[in-house]
This record gives sequence, structure tokens and C-alpha cells, in this order.
Amino acid sequence: MIADSPLVLAATRQPVPHTPVWFMRQAGRSLPEYRELREGTAMLEACRTPDLVTEITLQPVRRHKVDAAIFFSDIVVPLAAVGVDVDIVPGTGPVVPAPFRTRADLDRLPDLTPDAIPDITESVSRLVAELGATPLIGFAGAPFTLASYLVEGGPSRTHEHTKALMHGDPQLWNDLCERLAQISGAFLRVQVEAGASAVQLFDSWVGALPRADYVTHVQRHSAAALAAVDGLGVPRIHFGVGTGELLDLMGEAGADVVGVDFRVSLTDAVARLGDAYAVQGNLDPALLGAPWEVVEAKVRSILDAGRAAPGHIFNLGHGVPPHADPDVLTRIVEVVHEHSAR
Repeated sequence: MIADSPLVLAATRQPVPHTPVWFMRQAGRSLPEYRELREGTAMLEACRTPDLVTEITLQPVRRHKVDAAIFFSDIVVPLAAVGVDVDIVPGTGPVVPAPFRTRADLDRLPDLTPDAIPDITESVSRLVAELGATPLIGFAGAPFTLASYLVEGGPSRTHEHTKALMHGDPQLWNDLCERLAQISGAFLRVQVEAGASAVQLFDSWVGALPRADYVTHVQRHSAAALAAVDGLGVPRIHFGVGTGELLDLMGEAGADVVGVDFRVSLTDAVARLGDAYAVQGNLDPALLGAPWEVVEAKVRSILDAGRAAPGHIFNLGHGVPPHADPDVLTRIVEVVHEHSAR
């Protein structure tokens, strides 16, 4: 049943009954039922509590009738699981009090093994049983983005420490990213072995790099993370922010689907990628607050552009904003299904 789902069909460039749709950050802050459930529980604690993970992941599937669930977690969960001192600070994001900047810091990054995250296996197993024919997408953070948080100590606009380490000590950088690729890859594999039907590798900050740096310092590590699910029969989605100049390189890292953020039209993305990959995207999240007729017209335009791709998964060009109206997302799903089914 899952193999015949619109999401898996589109991801593997097969004909679909309608364009599948899901939203990044659909299981989260825009839903009042999520805010009520999460009240008083820290993010990392919520991500490691199977009862909460299961309910939060299911909420947008029930409400919006999306074509896939995205596993409720955070990209730093596997870092915390291997013992990294990291916290998710509300309004800031992941914070690492003792940044990673020397070779000695590598000792703080052991391999991730399944026995460190039995709760993840339990959560995925519960979700697969609940979801039935609706696919579950597992996810992990890409090595570059995880490295940036570790090296900077938190979110950064300039990534100055990250870039300085990458160029100043490329061997240390590569050794760090090799460890992060193992952690990300193992996190993906645990989710797939527990029943996830697809995976997405998020590289939130890699758009800060030019193509040459991506090829030299990043691509092989992302490829190693994605390769961890080789042979498991699941499609792989690779998404980054501000990565219009990197789309083909991200595909070459081992993706079946290349996520396109809102800065690049699907028409341009398909021209850059050719027939080798399906595409995902890419409504600008800011437009969720526009008048409905504007939103609807843009959704239809994106669907029409997506017809040129060998496969298209409708999504936002980044995550759902916390103050988005959930009813708008539900209406978008209805339009995507109706318009694409024609």
C-alpha cells in the first residue's frame, strides 16, 4: 500500500493519481492542539517521549489530510543522544555551550548506535501502525548544518567560525563531518528499519557556501549520510535553504528528490536538474498570510510548473511559520489534490 502511495510514486518518478503534498514543520507550532500538548515540556524531552512524538506527528495528518507524515523530532536529537551538551532555546534554536573547534573535541562525538535511541524506534513503530497507508518520512540534519551548530555554538548568520575551520584546518573539518555523517546516517537508518517509508536530509545552512566549497568540503559527507539507507528501498529527499546554485550537486549526493526553497522557481529548478530527480516545493511560507485568492493562484501556478518534472511533491519552500492559519494549509491540500487530479 505504501509503495502505491502518491508520495512514494512521485519520489520515484512514477505516475501519480494526484500531486502529493506535505509541509515542512507541519507537525508543530502553527497547530493549537500541538501548543496545548507541548505546554510545559521542553523540545528535546518531547522528541524523546514516544506518546508525544506519536500524537504530534499524527495531528497534521488528521487535520490537513496531507499525503505524508513527517516524524516529529529535531536535527540535534541524535547529537544529544550521543552525549553532546546541546539545548533548544525557545526563540533562539539549538545552543551548544562548549563549541567544537579543536581536534580534542572529536572525542565528544562517539558513533550513534540503535541502542542509544530505542525511543525513536518505538515512536516510528507506533506511528507506522497508526498511519496505515500514509507514508512516514524520517529525517536527519545534514553534516554541514550540524557542524555549523557545533562550531558556532548556535545559529549564525555568517558561519564565520565554521568557514574558518573548514578552510583553516580541512583535515579536522573532514574528520568532524565524517563523524556527523555517521550520526545522521544512523539516525536515518533506525527510522527506516522501524518502518519509515522515505527520508529527508535537511541542510538548513549550506546555502551559505559557493559551489566549489560544497564540492570540496561538504558533498561527500552528505552523500555518506544518505548512503546509510542504501538497499532499504526508500526514496531520499535532500533539502537545503538558499541552495539554488547547489541543486544539481545536492542531487548528486544521493537524492531521489531535490527540495527547492522559495527563492528558485520550479521551472528554473527543473531546467537545472533535468530528468534525473523529482522535485519538492515550493510555496513561499510568507504567502500563507496573503489573501486566499493570492495563495490559491500561486499554488496552482506551482503545480503547473511541477508538471515539467519527472516527479513533483508539493511543499512549502521552507517550514510552516508559527503564526500561520492552519485552515489555510488545509485549503491548500484540497486545491493541490483537486487541481493536480485533472
